Amino acid sequence: MSEERFSKAAPLPGRLHRLHELALDLWWSWDDRARQVFRRLDLALWRATAHNPVQMLQRISPERLAWAAADAAFLKAYDEALFGLDNARTVSHPWWRDHQAMLGSGTVAYFSAEFALHQSLPIYAGGLGVLAGDHCKEAADLGLPFVGVGFMYPQGYFRQRMTNDGWQEERYERISWTDAPIEAAVTPDGRRCITAVPLGDRTVLAAVWRVRLGRVRLFLLDTDLAENAPWDRELSARLYGGDRETRIQQEVILGIGGVCALRALGIAPTVWHLNEGHAAFVALQRIRELIEQGRSFDDALEEVQRSTVFTTHTPVPAGHDAFPFHLVEKHLAGRWGAIGQHRQRFLALGEYDNGSGSQFNMTALALRTSSFVNGVSALHGEVTRSMWRPMWPDTPADQLPVRSITNGVHVPTWLASDVHEMLDHHFGPGWLDRVDDPELWEQLNDIPDSEIWAMRNQLRQDLFSFIRERMRARFSLEQVGQSRIVSAGAMLDPEALTLGYARRFTAYKRPELIFHDPDRLARILTNSDRPVQIVFAGKAHPADEPAKHHLQRVFKHALDPKFGGRLAFIDDYDMHVAHYLVQGCDVWLNSPRKPLEASGTSGMKASLNGAPHLSIGDGWWAEGFNGRNGWLIESHANPDDHAAVDAADAAALYDLLETDVVPAFYERDARGLPRKWVAVVREAMRSNVPRFSTRRMVKQYVTEMYGPASRSAVTAPTS
Repeated sequence: MSEERFSKAAPLPGRLHRLHELALDLWWSWDDRARQVFRRLDLALWRATAHNPVQMLQRISPERLAWAAADAAFLKAYDEALFGLDNARTVSHPWWRDHQAMLGSGTVAYFSAEFALHQSLPIYAGGLGVLAGDHCKEAADLGLPFVGVGFMYPQGYFRQRMTNDGWQEERYERISWTDAPIEAAVTPDGRRCITAVPLGDRTVLAAVWRVRLGRVRLFLLDTDLAENAPWDRELSARLYGGDRETRIQQEVILGIGGVCALRALGIAPTVWHLNEGHAAFVALQRIRELIEQGRSFDDALEEVQRSTVFTTHTPVPAGHDAFPFHLVEKHLAGRWGAIGQHRQRFLALGEYDNGSGSQFNMTALALRTSSFVNGVSALHGEVTRSMWRPMWPDTPADQLPVRSITNGVHVPTWLASDVHEMLDHHFGPGWLDRVDDPELWEQLNDIPDSEIWAMRNQLRQDLFSFIRERMRARFSLEQVGQSRIVSAGAMLDPEALTLGYARRFTAYKRPELIFHDPDRLARILTNSDRPVQIVFAGKAHPADEPAKHHLQRVFKHALDPKFGGRLAFIDDYDMHVAHYLVQGCDVWLNSPRKPLEASGTSGMKASLNGAPHLSIGDGWWAEGFNGRNGWLIESHANPDDHAAVDAADAAALYDLLETDVVPAFYERDARGLPRKWVAVVREAMRSNVPRFSTRRMVKQYVTEMYGPASRSAVTAPTS
């Protein structure tokens, strides 16, 4: 497929014959050397394609390629990038070489409904996918034997378009396969990998696509095949689309089809990691295989438990997928086979009543078929143990088998180039290999305040340049109205203190909390001596009408003259937009209703780039805040009285802005430097980066979950 997609493109000069290979391996997306190759090749085209080298190489001119093949500086960068790519595919990190005996010759198979790797492959909706993508990238950096399994959604997630009155419209566009960094997966004997999945009274075929991430491979299932019925071709069309019946069919294909795909590809994992309950049907397929090999149901279940890791992200019961039993039996009818006599025992593994009657709960299934279970922050671990306490009625609370491994972010992916250059200069070569070492980050104290402040100013300027260019493109291409131009940030000041709020819009995240007292907020924003502005971004789930209304009201606030043009809403939030926001905003705002934020990682990305966190003490911030690295929104209202909590939290937020945040940013010394502000920026990076990086996170998974799962059994809950 790689040759076909470039068949109409300008032919590569012999000296550059591996450019296609480099473009098709997403390792380039987090390696600065590789990114520079494509930037140097054609900067205008790099920007016009939203940093998509696969698309670039189909549009680039022969003249530009000829120039590159003859330019010594470009060839040097190209050779260095290829050297890095070859090392990424073959050389393990020293830490893994010291710990690989924990897995022996085994492989970790990581199942997730979404993966956020790059904007050129839009098969993600939000935080779950970003975490999955970052996990894969870190596994690649360390050199773990690791494969991912997910869906190749032909229509991806929706593109967001805002009407002039602020209502979200969803547009689904087919992913251009020729522009995406994917290739057809092939079996060991060289055949195109297509797996058959029994679904109800029929069989659905799923083609398998491969994405390369250095030495890690991601395999994506796709039912959009001519051999399938039209309705089955649509099963993998969209991420989180359709009704409950569509959802359960997708989850059968992900879990059962994913196992079958790995078998067909000759991959035999020793550890099976389920990222949320969507893939819990992995257990059914594995139990079936073991019974067919002559094992008893109990032995098969024990083996599956022993080697399964389950990560849950959802702190509210309603957020866990649950289906009526008749629906489960309907769509598993063709899968029972040799385990038909054990059908009731298997169904019992998913039985759970979360308050709305007994149903087949995917999280309950994952919990009962896993020995290694974790929440994604310390606080979320506590919430998970409390929420699922009925599953272990005879186990003391302090012995419940749910631990926590706090999420992290992949530093090379989310670190701004300006920050990277600054750290290269002061930390020296190879510092990324020690990114989780707290001692490394003590060297921030040696960087002059003036240099850190200059870096932060440049990132803010880059953000506003991006906003202006995006606004100009929308105006010329879509002929958007004046209200869209104003709401998109036409009146923002690139020198003013800028807060960022970007995440999925939903009620528990309280996107409107900061507007609780609009008059007080207006006074803060429009202060002529110390202006403040806020940039919002985010999508509401297509079926979440209340969230759409939250979004619309935020949009309309951006048009309200009361706020003096100091609010903006950036639409169609994706990874490309996210990079500019987490790097360019001065402060990252988060206001969830505690304890409903399981972890949250956008604030970690912002802190990585020197943008301190201003947040409720929920998720990761409950353990990350140290009193000097950002600000904690804290009130003491009755938690059962939501109106009182909202009022108290909003007042605490305004107080922090007025007395701490704004003064620290605008108080300058004789050299024009905000010393107090720079101290917070430095501490945000020093304290948060090593602790909340995926380097720390994946190492923790290896030592606490993957290693033990590959060699020993731990008691798991029974049905």
